[in-house]
Amino acid sequence: MYSLDQLQGIIEKGLSSLEFRRDPADLYDPIRYMISIGGKRIRPLACLISYTLFNDNIDKSILHPALAIEIFHGFTLIHDDIMDKASIRRGQPTIHTKWNSNVAILSGDVMSIMAYRLLAECKREKLPEVLNLFSETVQQVCEGQQYDMDFETMPYITMEDYMKMIGLKTAVLLACSAKTGAMIAGASPETCNALYEFCYKIGLAFQIQDDYMDTFSKSAIFGKKIGGDIVNNKKTWLLVQAFKKVPSTERERLDSLLSLTEEQAAQKIEGMRNLYIEYGIKDDAELAIREYYTSAAESLGKISLSESQNELLMQYADRLITRIK
Repeated sequence: MYSLDQLQGIIEKGLSSLEFRRDPADLYDPIRYMISIGGKRIRPLACLISYTLFNDNIDKSILHPALAIEIFHGFTLIHDDIMDKASIRRGQPTIHTKWNSNVAILSGDVMSIMAYRLLAECKREKLPEVLNLFSETVQQVCEGQQYDMDFETMPYITMEDYMKMIGLKTAVLLACSAKTGAMIAGASPETCNALYEFCYKIGLAFQIQDDYMDTFSKSAIFGKKIGGDIVNNKKTWLLVQAFKKVPSTERERLDSLLSLTEEQAAQKIEGMRNLYIEYGIKDDAELAIREYYTSAAESLGKISLSESQNELLMQYADRLITRIK
């Protein structure tokens, strides 16, 4: 059985072997740049892990579909950064900042097409179900992004709204990755579904952690500006919990902080951090992350995996859920 580091190395080597040096340069240079600035590669890693639980032969019929998911994820990030007006991604300038929005949109479009071409290299007999799962997931990711944008204009949302949104925007692609690998390896439907559920729940924990780190991490660790979600009044897990938990007597304080402008960013970030700590929202987020992590682990109890197979999956979960679990 492969280790996580071995699979990570295979993914990086696979990405470096893809051909992006084509003309026009302004179309393909941003794609190479997006891939070169890294990322955790957690989605193709989930795909290869699930595959190698049942098959040790890694060839293009599994590697290229795994890379397809990473390429598609890169496409979503390019477009998300434009929508969010984000200037930093993984500690580097975003593509629309380094080039411009038109270049970013078109390069992202090419990445989405490349993803389908790579996906089509899976085993022929598995292609219909793999393609159907991926296409449904792509549509769900778009639905999640639309909910996220819709929420920007709403004064408040419920936790149910929030969890539905991150389930679509973040968790389904991670879950799709795991299920795709298992499907291509020929695992049973029950096993494929259990691995989907495992990664879906880890995906929820991962997104809540991302929200948490935007407020309570350091830029050097997080890879983007800290407090950006606060400055933009983004409906994060923390803010949604604040809507629920801050008493009516303190709503004026919350509303006052939310009304601060970008020029008052430092004051706004500090004020929201203090509020999250004072009302236990920081602790609540840490608890929610742990609970989804535990629930994900329990999903594996539905199928018969060996101790080493379970251990590999939990090592993967641990790599995603860091310092808070």
